[in-house]
Amino acid sequence: MADALLACSPFAAQASPAGDAQPSASLPTQSAEKELRHFYEIRGDRPLWTTDGALTPAAETVVSLIRTAELDGISSEDVYLADLDLALRRLNAAPSPKATREADLALSRSFAAYVRKTLEAPQGLMLYEHASLEPQVPTVLQALQSAAAAPSLASYVAQIGWLHPLYAPLRQAIAAQGRDDTALRRRGLANLERIRALPTTPRGGRYVLVNAARAQLWMYEGDRAIGSMKVVVGKVDHQTPMMAGYIRYAILNPYWNVPADFTRDKIAGNVISKGPSYLRGGGYEVLSDWTADATVVDPQTVDWRAVANGQVNLRVRQKPGPANSMGKVKYEFPNQLGIYLHDTPQTALMLEQQRLYSSGCVRLEDAERLGRWLFGGPMPVASQTEERFDLPAIVPVYITYLTLEPGPDGQLAVSGDAYGRDRPAQPALAIEGGRSAASR
Repeated sequence: MADALLACSPFAAQASPAGDAQPSASLPTQSAEKELRHFYEIRGDRPLWTTDGALTPAAETVVSLIRTAELDGISSEDVYLADLDLALRRLNAAPSPKATREADLALSRSFAAYVRKTLEAPQGLMLYEHASLEPQVPTVLQALQSAAAAPSLASYVAQIGWLHPLYAPLRQAIAAQGRDDTALRRRGLANLERIRALPTTPRGGRYVLVNAARAQLWMYEGDRAIGSMKVVVGKVDHQTPMMAGYIRYAILNPYWNVPADFTRDKIAGNVISKGPSYLRGGGYEVLSDWTADATVVDPQTVDWRAVANGQVNLRVRQKPGPANSMGKVKYEFPNQLGIYLHDTPQTALMLEQQRLYSSGCVRLEDAERLGRWLFGGPMPVASQTEERFDLPAIVPVYITYLTLEPGPDGQLAVSGDAYGRDRPAQPALAIEGGRSAASR
């Protein structure tokens, strides 16, 4: 079985004969080797990957992962593939207690390296509200102890249990369908990187996942999506960024603080041509400044041509009501870009196939249903004015961009790449420099 596994990958080069195998050019550090040996000392030298001199199903999966590590953007040297090959060939050629121990050690060394490399999420892919959301790279000892403590080691490895639940099925689908398709494999690597950038501790908890590429939202409980809905995401020139945060509260009957450029480009011209009645009809009011203590200003005292020319930076907000662009509620996860989830009166947009109409925020198909799930019961009841309600417990929200997803039959579901993020050399976060996304 060990020998057969050496050729299990359609992406791997043909394995060398046992006598020709060479150890990896990349050598583990002294500290890594010390942790590796310590792991076995703690276990009383009990093997992790072998039983009675034979590889377990978990070990077979590890070999497959290591031999196809290029799917993850990981070089074979970084996961000590040559050392693993050599140890397995020696075990297959001359089984012995020593050969078994060396094979088990090589499997642990390669496995720990693979875990650590997959958790080295590429920098700059996601914005994290808090350090607790960032993927954490374990030590060699921690990686092995987590595997050993899993209820089923075989399932833990097969499901790549240290990463987001979407990772393993997508990787498997790419491996199955990307054998002779270089472009698909390259696109697959970009998507797998985005999943690796997701927080690594969603299992067992509740969280919201938004895929901007599909303009879809899911509510997760543990590894299972228990509901979904359509959403509207940012236009190509106002893209919804990839980010992770904590939904902390809901604002019912929200005001919409109109971005200054929207006031300049849209509102000012309408006031010039239609007069102040345009503001009343849309439920807009002018405020004195951008502070919390701002007062309402008579729009007839404003130089609207100066606003339209960009000479005056004016604050306008839209009052709560049926026409309000925020709808009845918005869900806040504080961040420097002003991105949030919110209701919308423009429900017809949900019928569109490509729902790229916002200025960066995420508009919800059914904001009340999401609210009931977030609050664990009926939505709070507010007066006719803006009112904040804290959630009983904060709920993580992850916004990503996946153009490839595993379908129920194992086939890849392909979405359009409207933001162009699958193209080589395309910035991972296409956010206009210095522009706030406080938007609709």
